[in-house]
Amino acid sequence: MVNWSFFKPALWDCLKEKYTFATFRKDFSAGLTVSIVSLPLAMAFAIACGASPASGLFTTIVAGFLISACGGSRFQISGPTGAFVVIVYNVITQYGYEGLAIATLMAGVILMIAALLNAGSIMRYIPQPVITGFTAGIAVCLFTGQIRSFLGLDIPALPADFIERWSLYMTHIGSVQWPVLALGGTSLAIMLTLQAFKIRLPAFLMILSLGSLVVWGFHLPVETIGSTFGNLPSALPHPSLPPLVWHKIVMLFPSAFTIAFLAGVESLLSAMIADGMTGQRHHSNTELMAHGIGNIASVIFGGLPATGAIARTITNVRSGAQTPIAGIIHALLVFLFMVTLSPFVAWVPLTCLAAVMIVVAWNMSEIKHFRYLMSAPKSDQAVLLITFIVTVLVDLTAAVQIGMILAALLFMKRMNDVTQIQTGLSIFRSTAEDGSTKLPPMPAGVEAFQITGPFFFSVANRLKDELEKIRGIPKVFILRMRHVPTMDATAAHTLDGFIKKCKQRGTVVIFAAVQEQPRRVMRQMGIDGQVGLHNFLDSTEQAVDLAHVILKKKIK
Repeated sequence: MVNWSFFKPALWDCLKEKYTFATFRKDFSAGLTVSIVSLPLAMAFAIACGASPASGLFTTIVAGFLISACGGSRFQISGPTGAFVVIVYNVITQYGYEGLAIATLMAGVILMIAALLNAGSIMRYIPQPVITGFTAGIAVCLFTGQIRSFLGLDIPALPADFIERWSLYMTHIGSVQWPVLALGGTSLAIMLTLQAFKIRLPAFLMILSLGSLVVWGFHLPVETIGSTFGNLPSALPHPSLPPLVWHKIVMLFPSAFTIAFLAGVESLLSAMIADGMTGQRHHSNTELMAHGIGNIASVIFGGLPATGAIARTITNVRSGAQTPIAGIIHALLVFLFMVTLSPFVAWVPLTCLAAVMIVVAWNMSEIKHFRYLMSAPKSDQAVLLITFIVTVLVDLTAAVQIGMILAALLFMKRMNDVTQIQTGLSIFRSTAEDGSTKLPPMPAGVEAFQITGPFFFSVANRLKDELEKIRGIPKVFILRMRHVPTMDATAAHTLDGFIKKCKQRGTVVIFAAVQEQPRRVMRQMGIDGQVGLHNFLDSTEQAVDLAHVILKKKIK
């Protein structure tokens, strides 16, 4: 029976509180502000993904509405983001929109399963070098994808490969359209100026509006949304599911996992940033469940993958949002704008949208944070750079997999480094359980080891090596584990093998001061039966006394 008690939408908690008209006014004002920011970004992200601008709007409307209504954060704004551009573009290029829809449906299911498995807290522990590496890599790829539209190059279709794209740009550089470059360059300069002087204006919407007026007024020969994609729809499409064919499901699973991974990480990161700004606390598993629901619904209505949008969430908080109703209002207003502003949006020049995406890529790159991590230990630098390079030169799916594997290997190495294995009874004298520095005199025939730190599989081989260094066959072996907070199955298996070997040689094994978690693992894996409960003692002193008793019996 699935326990759904974790599913606590923030909206439900807010509505149980006293919701006043004054609160609604603040939510409406914030929702209006965020919708103005979301409208151009939704179209720009969709075009950068190789999809129609309408699909970006559908995502903002459908996923944005449902995630705000069902999510675990009061302030989260969700929709299409730059994190998805690389993976979505690659999937659409290889498998078409139908393939993307299947991958996004699977990603939604993966997110829902992750929520049921209480994975919300686990996703917070993804190493920063991995996140920064693929975020910076995505930013570079996002920038690369805008060059054609920004310069007006005569290139019918772009390849997915990074090097091939730049090679194509270089061979077609002579086809630059100067009116396109002038319009895009001016738009970019204005946005960077506003950003540099921290002038709080809806820069993206302002640039697209001014660019549209210039194109309409001067009849500039530039590509626009209308000339490339036609007019925006005046309603949401009818819901439909893509054909779920088994071989496509298998083929698209790596992409689905990457989409789910990015959606989970970015949504929880965005929610944590909102918590830090407001003092509130989000429900991570509820947030994952909501994003699973939102992504499934998004592609049913012709949308794209969705996740928490950090910049839009911050805008929502700064605009005075109080509850998730602000996010719901934002989605409804985007729908209203789509229906009413379709003729005007048709005049938006693609070069201005490319300029918007270049600014997004610059903000996403987090150059200062990248430089900061380059002052970290060499191993962290390696994880950062490898994840970044693989993201840019291979693809995001491989980058996520390789980055996580490298981070896991680095974690194992560090756990191995902090765990010490010491030999000889002298190591106990300064750390006797009763505070004394004296232990009973120990005759020959006793070997003693102390493990300090986590006892994982990476340490097990080290213990094997130490055990093999023992000369002769001791009559008693004492293993002190007071400073071992946790151990895994491989470590227990190593101990089991060692105990069996000692039995064959007639050596008695005594465990001293074993903590609760290692004791439980040893009990579950049958080490109790191998050693005997009477050979598990609470202190080193008791273990030494027992060793004396055993030696006397052996002498007799």
